[in-house]
Amino acid sequence: MKHPPGLKGFLLALSLLLGLLILSTGVGILGYLALEAYLAPPGWTILVLALLVMVPGAILVGRLFPWLTDWYYFLPALSFLLVFTLYPIALTVYLAFTDYSGARSGFPDRSTETQVVAQEGPRLLLEEPVEEALRCRPCAGETVEVYAEGHRLRARILEAEGNALVLDRIPPFQAAFVAKVNAFRFVGLRNFSFILSQASKALFPVFAWNVVFALSTVLLNALFGLILGLVLNNKALKLRNFYRTVLIVSWALPGVITVQVWVALLNYNFGAINRLLGVLGIYPIPWLNDPDWAKVAILLVNLWLGFPYMMTATLGALSTIPDELYEAAKVDGANPWQALWGITLPLLEKPMLPILLSSFAFNFNNFYIIYLLTGGGPAQEGRLATAQATDILISWAYKTAFSAEGQSAYGLGAAISLLIFVLTVAISLVNFRVTGALREVR
Repeated sequence: MKHPPGLKGFLLALSLLLGLLILSTGVGILGYLALEAYLAPPGWTILVLALLVMVPGAILVGRLFPWLTDWYYFLPALSFLLVFTLYPIALTVYLAFTDYSGARSGFPDRSTETQVVAQEGPRLLLEEPVEEALRCRPCAGETVEVYAEGHRLRARILEAEGNALVLDRIPPFQAAFVAKVNAFRFVGLRNFSFILSQASKALFPVFAWNVVFALSTVLLNALFGLILGLVLNNKALKLRNFYRTVLIVSWALPGVITVQVWVALLNYNFGAINRLLGVLGIYPIPWLNDPDWAKVAILLVNLWLGFPYMMTATLGALSTIPDELYEAAKVDGANPWQALWGITLPLLEKPMLPILLSSFAFNFNNFYIIYLLTGGGPAQEGRLATAQATDILISWAYKTAFSAEGQSAYGLGAAISLLIFVLTVAISLVNFRVTGALREVR
């Protein structure tokens, strides 16, 4: 069979290789689950079983489609794509419809580990009453892990009375211990309904501030960067290369270090900025302690971090404008202000617009500035503990997933992440529409 030409051949090769990887992975997972019913296999068993399927599978597919062997160099890249991109996305979507959390993690609760005194088929006799030992009431329907040395089995409790319990499966080994599994369950749209039911306390104010934060950051950085770019583009300016170097220092330094320095500078009692204001007779400002001032502080710090990028982009765009246009405008009697509005700004629009839109998309999910500077705080009355005054959607999702009310609500955090994904896709589509990135060129 000859190699299919063009895009069709590429898509066919990609489909065959990705199908082989998914099939191998699926067989590895199913084989691991089958072995888990009788043994306690290590996690890398999945990889071994997958390789045992993929290697002969690749040989067989290569014989059926000889031209496909030219594409086998794609397999490592597709493997990483499957493991580090497709799998996390699929897992996030799945967890968004479950109650997976720190309390419902799917792992056994070893504090409920109880010795099995006797076993008769699916009936186990424990050394303590079932409800007290496994801390469940009622226990029917709960998932438990039955295990002995080298063996492990998960099953559901059908009946529980006194010290005895009956499982829905017969352990193929002599059980030694039993422990309750903190199982998580499929809850449908409950996470999304909770988000919408608490919208006035989290979703609406967080989303509104998220949009204001991203838009204000882009406008401030673009305006400041434009002004500096216009000034530094003046060839008559002395030491302009020195100024350019000095002004990109905040961009060159690691953002984590810079933000931590700003946290110290903005400290209410000991910060250098408030001490300077005190010398000038101005009352100290609660930069990080007041909800409104905290938002101002975030915008100012993000301006410090972001204006060099806009300045550099402006200088790059300005370098593409021919000097002849300004000379012709000068001959026609145009002053510098008219040249700015008639030549510079119109010619900057097209190259700068994609940069502004991509900057908005980036700042829409700019987690680190929020997390490092304010941690999403300060607290604000009437808001959820995970969605405070300066939280944006991504920090709200993070705090929900890892510190929600003392336990990690991964399922709820995954649901918020899906909402962020939808909003980000919408922003990207607007970007493509405005910039014409998807428009066919004829």
